[in-house]
Amino acid sequence: MPDYAALIKELDGIAIEDNPALVKQKSRDFYWYSPVLKAQLDHVTADLVVSPVSEEEVIRTLKAAYAHGVPVTPRGAGTGNYGQAMPLSGGIVLNLANMNKVKEIHPGRVIAEPGVIISQLDKQTRAHSGQELRFHPSTAQTATLGGFVAGGSGGVGSITWGGLRDIGNILRLRVVTMEAEPRVLDLTGMDLHKVSHAYGTNGIITEVEMPLAPAYDWVDVLVGFDDFMDAVRFSDALAHENGLLTKEIAPIAAPVPHLYFTRHKPWIRDGQSVAVLMVAPFAMGPFEAFARTQKAEIIFRSDTVESMKGIPHAYELAWNHTTLRALKVDPNFTYLQVQYPSPDHVAKVARMTEIFGDEVPGHLEFIRFNGEIQCAGLPLVRYTTEERLNEIIRIHEDNGCPIFNPHRYTLEEGGMKQTDQVQLAFKRETDPKGLLNPGKMIAWENPDFDFTAGKNFLFRGLESMGVS
Repeated sequence: MPDYAALIKELDGIAIEDNPALVKQKSRDFYWYSPVLKAQLDHVTADLVVSPVSEEEVIRTLKAAYAHGVPVTPRGAGTGNYGQAMPLSGGIVLNLANMNKVKEIHPGRVIAEPGVIISQLDKQTRAHSGQELRFHPSTAQTATLGGFVAGGSGGVGSITWGGLRDIGNILRLRVVTMEAEPRVLDLTGMDLHKVSHAYGTNGIITEVEMPLAPAYDWVDVLVGFDDFMDAVRFSDALAHENGLLTKEIAPIAAPVPHLYFTRHKPWIRDGQSVAVLMVAPFAMGPFEAFARTQKAEIIFRSDTVESMKGIPHAYELAWNHTTLRALKVDPNFTYLQVQYPSPDHVAKVARMTEIFGDEVPGHLEFIRFNGEIQCAGLPLVRYTTEERLNEIIRIHEDNGCPIFNPHRYTLEEGGMKQTDQVQLAFKRETDPKGLLNPGKMIAWENPDFDFTAGKNFLFRGLESMGVS
């Protein structure tokens, strides 16, 4: 058992919390979206929460933790969905929320500390020079930049810019290693893939440099449809319109919008599916013309309502917020993360809709993936048993729709992050004792791990990208 009293003494001057109730609170994320993970992870808690305010305090913390053999799990705001920030082996939760400065803003890029809240970052870059992040999660009002890089994949804006896996969507990461004498590494280019979407298993992010895009007062638009597949076909057609600038295109099946989008309910009929959109203000005229050609009914737009007070942003109806809104009303829901590869993505969606009907209400996010328009799915699932959930997953995969499983907490099992010998070698170099977020990387825990398993991963392995 580590000597926590001695560790606390060594970290004198750094904010530390050891109250068990508060520590448990900071040891949680949104893992309860999954009934499977809820059962597996409900007991998880750290021993201490350490809240550094500078890179120097991060280095001090890691050095002391290394000397005492104490695990360290980094945390932003804990808005992840599958236990990324949960300390499976106890130890320290490294709360980076107090490292929240925006350091520099330049044309096309920003440098910030990892704990800055994404909406606050955008507020500062907008005020400074009319710029914003290219894309962000639906939790932008609470999520941190470092947490997004370490645990996210894409989001609102990915219809134009793709995801974090795409080269150029992260410019630089500054990372502290977990060694007897921690080192500070500046990673750029392909080396960024060693740390992005790795849950802090191979270095603690202390600085992030991200690209920016022009900021607009995006118009929230809801388009109503009597049939979900009509919403899907409309969304696909809109996504393929090169001249219409959109930031969000999400068709969502009835009965979800009418039942669970409570603040938008006055505009949504019972039984109506909707396409949730964000459109640049200068594109609204052309968008209206496009909608007329599609015989689509615009049922809500934020630029014509009397007041948006109390009405959520469009993006807070989409991505993981769709599931959250349903769960608040009906705790028997869970969800999946599905890829519908192009070019026949619409046909694949139609097939899944036909097979599952109301058991798996559709929710798609149109994105740019490998240079092409396709859709990712975050469909709701009316949960009955884990066996049926696994059957639903198998049926999707049998029909050519890979699942990134949100009911698993390891990098590999969720299908997001492909670990390989290069990733593992970097982990050995930066975390030789395996103290960073232990339990999340199977390749580290299991010496017989098969790197050649033919699974589809969102973030490709480093070897296949020529990284050494």
